[in-house]
Amino acid sequence: MRLKNIMPKNNKSQKNIPSGWQEVKLADLGVFSKGAGITKDQLTENGHNAVRYGELYTRHHFHIKKIYSHIPSSVIPTTKKIKYGDILFAGSGETIDEIGKAATYLLDEDCYAGGDVIIFSPKKADSLFLSYFLNIGEARKKLRELGQGQSVVHIYKKDIENIKLYLPLLAEQKRTVPVINTWEQAIEKLSQKIRVKKSIKKGLMQKLLTGKVRLAGFNDEWNSIKLSDVCKRFRTGKLDANAMVDGGKYRFYTCAKNYYRIDEYAFDTEALLVSGNGANLGYVHYYKGRFNAYQRTYVLDNFISDIIFTKYILDEYLHKRISEEKCDGNTPYIKMDTLTDMKIKMPKTKEEQAAIADVITTADEEIEVLEKKLAILKGQKKYLLNNLITGTIRTKA
Repeated sequence: MRLKNIMPKNNKSQKNIPSGWQEVKLADLGVFSKGAGITKDQLTENGHNAVRYGELYTRHHFHIKKIYSHIPSSVIPTTKKIKYGDILFAGSGETIDEIGKAATYLLDEDCYAGGDVIIFSPKKADSLFLSYFLNIGEARKKLRELGQGQSVVHIYKKDIENIKLYLPLLAEQKRTVPVINTWEQAIEKLSQKIRVKKSIKKGLMQKLLTGKVRLAGFNDEWNSIKLSDVCKRFRTGKLDANAMVDGGKYRFYTCAKNYYRIDEYAFDTEALLVSGNGANLGYVHYYKGRFNAYQRTYVLDNFISDIIFTKYILDEYLHKRISEEKCDGNTPYIKMDTLTDMKIKMPKTKEEQAAIADVITTADEEIEVLEKKLAILKGQKKYLLNNLITGTIRTKA
């Protein structure tokens, strides 16, 4: 199947049973058991592999290929061993969305399941197909409905055992999984390439933004100055964070990583916009044009330095400055002088600043192209997964 031919469309639910699919009870497909033990205090940095219930909805999606917890040999007798192909369900969670999330264990190494993990060892079904199936559509809906409790939600082994679902025959299950795996492998390969590119960019920034490595043709000493020496105007927006308007004409910057829209602008300039509070404290946007801003978003303009170079300086060093200067409260925030008094080192000439910025920008653009390709692959995988698992698309023998 070619990538360009994959187009989204509505999925069938299990209310429209595909031809040849048969109703089965999960208990008839294999054996259920329960994990045991493994408290947080028993975990070690190294040791035997272990899976805890919370990891099933925070770390693992459909399958378990990497281990995040380990236990000493002394804990093993009080736990439950799992094997390759076992499906693990989260028996507890803080929300209905977390309860019953399932993942198939795909490692050949010995591993042990902690308490509140429900273990399913399929005998008459493809375990990875089931793992996909149980996390999507009608099956996921049934698992959510079984959740019980308020502050902590539980699901029980006996309830999962009795779930009835329509499934394709084993042969179709085994044909379906490799199709999904093809996209997963492509996604992992591209994700690894992006990680390498980001590591290379980080190394470039550490060398070029400190002057440890100089570009050809530049050898002047760098200046040690304050940010206010190269940025001649520091302001903030005036609006509430919820002032955005759907479909507005202008960009509206809050303290989020994404921008919103608004119908009126207050700024018409080339600027760096710095998040002054919240989870993205210190995040820096660059924009040239008309825009508006939240009252805790700092707007920096009128630069005598290269503005893109200055953005990279802030990207690299502002968080360290913030960690020393931020004001804590219900919502951490930074003050104006955290920015104005920030000390930086900078090439004397704007030409060298721009040359360094061009090198880093090229690296950024390469990463951006790869991330767009990754987003397309993930969208295609989601489409295929939803449609193959629900029988909207069928694989042929």
